[in-house]
Amino acid sequence: MEERKYETACGKERHKHIKGINCNVESCVYHEAQNECYAGEICVGPCDAKCSANTVCATFKPKQY
Repeated sequence: MEERKYETACGKERHKHIKGINCNVESCVYHEAQNECYAGEICVGPCDAKCSANTVCATFKPKQY
């Protein structure tokens, strides 16, 4: 698979998939087959979340269709 580079919300470039991260958000530019994330690193927030339902992937970037 060709390596693409994108700027993430965290300020890092996209490289290879992040092992151990299972992402099924197909509308994200970093999502690839097999539910892999290619962002390089992810940011999760917000810092005041009280449960997992209150968290989001701040690295999410929508695909341009």
